[in-house]
Amino acid sequence: MKRLELADILDLREYERVRPEYLQKIIAKKKLRRVHVGPLVSLVFENRDTVVFQIQEMARAEKISTDEGIQVELDIYNSLIPDLSELKATLFIELTSEADLKEWLPKLVGIEKSVFISDVNLKEVIYSVPLSEHEKLLTKEDITASVHYISFNLSSLKEDLTVGKFIVGIEHKNYNFRVEIDGDYAREVLSDLEV
Repeated sequence: MKRLELADILDLREYERVRPEYLQKIIAKKKLRRVHVGPLVSLVFENRDTVVFQIQEMARAEKISTDEGIQVELDIYNSLIPDLSELKATLFIELTSEADLKEWLPKLVGIEKSVFISDVNLKEVIYSVPLSEHEKLLTKEDITASVHYISFNLSSLKEDLTVGKFIVGIEHKNYNFRVEIDGDYAREVLSDLEV
């Protein structure tokens, strides 16, 4: 997918005018791109639309109005836009209490390398690779972050995904779950691969 440029991002006043309708559209899209894997983890499969939204909302929240400021956000978030043979996702460890954070974040160190995508027969399993520019800021030996950015190179699996179903799983010593993705959810995510 084509990387974002300054011209792709609306200025703050323009964005405020279209934000209500835009928000409805992106919420519907993100709903089809969110996959829950077990009780604590979800993935949002990112694409150009979700990244534009992230940058627009960041600019709005932080009142970024200069080209230079927007360019900083573009430089950060463009790495979340997948190429044609890959999927990229934001991994969320969904914990809300301080006690759960203290219990689970040390237990889930390395989870960002433990996520996989496979065909429904588990013939080939592709594990996640952390996006290095983000991971340098997040990686610690004794505790993990609650958000990670990951990538899957699916070039060897693309043909098997044309059936419109796939499995997303996590194989971690303290967290082991998988879920089959099909229907509208699979169509939405797999459209990024142009299979």
